[in-house]
Amino acid sequence: MATIRINNATYIKSNPSNTLLETMENAGLEPEYNCRDGHCGACRCELVSGEVEYVGFAMAYTPENSVLPCICRAKGDVELSNVNYRLKEKQA
Repeated sequence: MATIRINNATYIKSNPSNTLLETMENAGLEPEYNCRDGHCGACRCELVSGEVEYVGFAMAYTPENSVLPCICRAKGDVELSNVNYRLKEKQA
């Protein structure tokens, strides 16, 4: 399993069959997104290191070193920055 480093602070393990967005959600994070299919760009963040594999076609603008977590998977250890997320609130 790959390790995903987020904003130089959070480390999570990635299931190779999940997108980065799904991985973040499964780890208890609520990343910002709107579409889940690469159209809106709301989840766009910077790829600091590592490689990703796109599983969909990115319709949203993605500048160099940027990725759309909703449609890509980690090919190995990955470091992301400028990820907008919050922690899920625990239910009582």
